[in-house]
Amino acid sequence: MTILPLMFSLSQGVGYAVKALVCMEGRDCATQYTRAIAACSGVPASYLPKIFKKLAAGGVIEAKRGRSGGTRLARIPERISLLEIAEAVEGKDFLPDCLLGEAYCRDGTACPCRDFWPRERERIRRELGRISLARMIAMERSQANPPPLGRTSARPNRLPIPIS
Repeated sequence: MTILPLMFSLSQGVGYAVKALVCMEGRDCATQYTRAIAACSGVPASYLPKIFKKLAAGGVIEAKRGRSGGTRLARIPERISLLEIAEAVEGKDFLPDCLLGEAYCRDGTACPCRDFWPRERERIRRELGRISLARMIAMERSQANPPPLGRTSARPNRLPIPIS
């Protein structure tokens, strides 16, 4: 197992989406109301509806307004990938064509990224597609258990993305 390079991280919006989706499968948010999911996940309640709107448009969740409404996963967690979540929240082009921020490749011979970035971008997309929501739920639950007495555990700010 390897870890994606440290230079790669998903946006805060994707992180919030993952936290909320993980919480939706948890026991603490059985009601599935946005307010309860926000409290359970720690995602700002004012921001969560925006994320849910994108996730619903992307087919990741189903949302119903009103008194009998709520939010639920559109499919079982094993059938929802991190790639789907990222694309729903950030758009299909969340990984840029150019690492240097150019709209198009001006001079391929001068760019240090041209030879490796297209290949790495596709590798990242493939790996994100292999990581299911079920796997992230399992990782979160295993990290939620405190370490044995006498041992300490530093929990990183960013979730490392395992690659098999």
